[in-house]
Amino acid sequence: MKQSFNELLKASFKSEDTEEWLDVHFTRPIGLAFALFWEKLGVHPNAITILSIFLGVGAGYMFYFPDLEHNIYGVLLLMFANFCDSTDGQLARLTGKKTLIGRVLDGFSGDLWFFAIYLAIALRLFAEPVPFLGGVNWGWSIVVLCCIAGFLCHSPQSSLADYYRQIHLYFLLGKKGSELDDSESQRTIYDSMPWKGNFWAKMFYINYSNYCRSQEKRTPEFQKLYKTVRQRWPNADDMPQPLRDEFRRLSLPLMKYTNLLTFNSRAILIYITCLANVPYVYPLVEMTVFVVMYRHMHSSHEAFCKKLNDKKNEHHSF
Repeated sequence: MKQSFNELLKASFKSEDTEEWLDVHFTRPIGLAFALFWEKLGVHPNAITILSIFLGVGAGYMFYFPDLEHNIYGVLLLMFANFCDSTDGQLARLTGKKTLIGRVLDGFSGDLWFFAIYLAIALRLFAEPVPFLGGVNWGWSIVVLCCIAGFLCHSPQSSLADYYRQIHLYFLLGKKGSELDDSESQRTIYDSMPWKGNFWAKMFYINYSNYCRSQEKRTPEFQKLYKTVRQRWPNADDMPQPLRDEFRRLSLPLMKYTNLLTFNSRAILIYITCLANVPYVYPLVEMTVFVVMYRHMHSSHEAFCKKLNDKKNEHHSF
């Protein structure tokens, strides 16, 4: 028997703990409707991901212009890019067409969107005067500002926010409900592949291994806990329920920060600042408000992992 739309939609949610209100009530339903439409036409999920890249980069191009009309087009294009991003994953699950190139494209697409947006903001403001500085133009300072906001703030914030969500899902649902990976296993896959015929696969796995490694280096207390958990319960489904409940209790308050530090909050901020013709506010918020949230999230997560590690050492058990 075929599942109803609501049943398919519910099945696409990983956990109420980690789902954002906007995704649950807006992005996911639209993405699923598109996925069902594209499935009937026999469109491959990777084609939808490629479409999202063009839409997201197109949005960045529109944000280069200061007039309201172009910026409205930019908002619409970025919204549709996000719908496509939701659609490709749901379409892959509906059709069973999950591929390595799909994983590569999916990770690459969001990076391209935001690179285009940061570039557009920098070019848009380059010859414009800095507010309150009496005719001094932004010049190269806006390029530096956008580079700091994008590479030193946005990128590590998003990667760690996603890591914490996958950790939460791992303790809540086990390995089957999480995409929590480690650098060692990804490097093993890379090493096991011959170069002949596997160039792009090897490029993916070495880059993904380095990505995982960057997450691990920033979370030493969690790595100690994770190592112990995997040694004692190689099958995550065997973890005792009290440990699951304790981890969820400590991790759940941080899930709001993981959501705030991913796509939706940034997109809404871009919409508002570009439509109001104050796009410089966006990188400034990245470097201030988002950095404060990131540091609080990071320090809190490390602190409760240390607490669990100390408890384990004190009682020789969880």
